[in-house]
Amino acid sequence: MIRCVHLWTGDDQESHFEEGIIELDPGQRGDFLTDKLDVSTISFQETASGGSFAWHTAPARQLVITLSGTLDFQTRGGQHFLLRPGDILFAEDTVGSGHSWKLIDDASWRRAYVILQPGAAVPFRACKLQHVMA
Repeated sequence: MIRCVHLWTGDDQESHFEEGIIELDPGQRGDFLTDKLDVSTISFQETASGGSFAWHTAPARQLVITLSGTLDFQTRGGQHFLLRPGDILFAEDTVGSGHSWKLIDDASWRRAYVILQPGAAVPFRACKLQHVMA
């Protein structure tokens, strides 16, 4: 199971989120895996410890894979969630009021941005998990 937070724009033009997982199916050698996802690009970025980013929307429908750093994300509605190393953000809030984030530990935020092809299926399943700040 891989923890994933889905972030999207609601009919109210506000960003909302739900926690869940990336569903994995049994594979060879006892591994668990997904089918291949239709993606267009992958890039990497690093933000130094203490970094933050004010209100913005996702530039594209994307998966953001956190490699290091712990972040507090916030919606304009005042909801918070944390991302930690190994977590995936499934960002679809490409319009509307957006979200903000700030690093809350001493590590830099290293991440991979995986831009999805239009209509690409993501094996996200919503479910209540730990690591949410109210």
